[in-house]
Amino acid sequence: MSEQTTQSQRRVVVVGAGMAGVQTAVALREQGFTGTVTLIGAEPHQPYDRPPLSKAVLLGKSEGSAFDVDFEALGIELRLGRRVLGVRPDEHRLDTEAGPVPYDVLVLATGAEPIMLPGAEGVPGVHLLRTLDDAERLRPVLARQHDIVVVGAGWIGAEFATAAREAGCAVTVVEAADRPLAGALPAEVAGPMAAWYGDAGAELRTHARVARVEPGAVVLDDGTRVPAGAVVVGIGARPATAWLSGSGVELGAHREVLADDRLRASVPDVYAVGDCASFPSARYGERLLVHHWDNALQGPRTVAANIVGEATGEPPAVYDPVPYFWSEQFGRFVQYAGHHASADTTVWRGDPSGPAWSVCWLREDRLVALLAVGRPRDLAQGRRLIEAATPMDAGLLADPAKPLKAATA
Repeated sequence: MSEQTTQSQRRVVVVGAGMAGVQTAVALREQGFTGTVTLIGAEPHQPYDRPPLSKAVLLGKSEGSAFDVDFEALGIELRLGRRVLGVRPDEHRLDTEAGPVPYDVLVLATGAEPIMLPGAEGVPGVHLLRTLDDAERLRPVLARQHDIVVVGAGWIGAEFATAAREAGCAVTVVEAADRPLAGALPAEVAGPMAAWYGDAGAELRTHARVARVEPGAVVLDDGTRVPAGAVVVGIGARPATAWLSGSGVELGAHREVLADDRLRASVPDVYAVGDCASFPSARYGERLLVHHWDNALQGPRTVAANIVGEATGEPPAVYDPVPYFWSEQFGRFVQYAGHHASADTTVWRGDPSGPAWSVCWLREDRLVALLAVGRPRDLAQGRRLIEAATPMDAGLLADPAKPLKAATA
């Protein structure tokens, strides 16, 4: 971009039409950007929100979850059903199936893609749940009340198992680890959640590693055959960045775009936001890769502020949120805020065998993370206390009858 280029002549191209991409385009307009905004998406559908896919859309309670955004009124050009092939930063050009697209500023918001179980590609009856088309394929499976095997007891596995039980399906969840949510939560916190499966009428098999998937069955490595009218794989997701190979955009250990604290990628005039990017957190002293909806909602505001600020001379906006996510599973509302990896103290609030309880993680005397099951007030107050780095009294925190905000040191 030349110095003579005015804001109204600048071209911002956003790659990815999920939450992060849509919110970046909308935030640019909300913050006064007057140049061209083009939103490119690989799927042909109008941009849509993903959380309802594992709930209302899957159960036939909703036909879709399109964003309530008037793109035309906002002057946002949609180019849908177009796969990106690569980017040439030196030329400020994005390569797509439909030809090159020039840009002054490029925003990478391609999200993450689910990991398929090795050897299960092409096996009839094996499903992922990431896109609207995935949900549409799974909806009649649930309606016919098939016996379903879910591979993976993470967040998406639990949410799908919940929907399948609600639809009247027999559900078996197989998990290679010794507990659900093994990659997300410590054993003492995730352990009590195992009982939720049985309470809901689903069977959870831990220490169950899949050897192969055959039509009509999942075969475990101990030889056990688990009958399966359908198999749903929920073993994680990876950043959708393979198309950046050879571009010069620096990627991290998980193949995510390494963004800086302003969400800029390693090449000029390129930003990265949402599931496809990690960012350095001064709050937690490490780089965070957050695959959750709230990150895709909050990050775009920082990206937009920095793009607009380049022209107006505003000071840079730094991205260092308190990560947040929620999950609805087996009749429980589970919320998490923060990042517990560096904690040195764990404080329980309530009985984890009961319907409502929380766990607080402290580093020294500061709250760094909180998990709340059926206690939304704890989450709301805890999130503010994490942001403010307020000193806490661990003894007062342990009293579930006392509001978190009253447990300060």
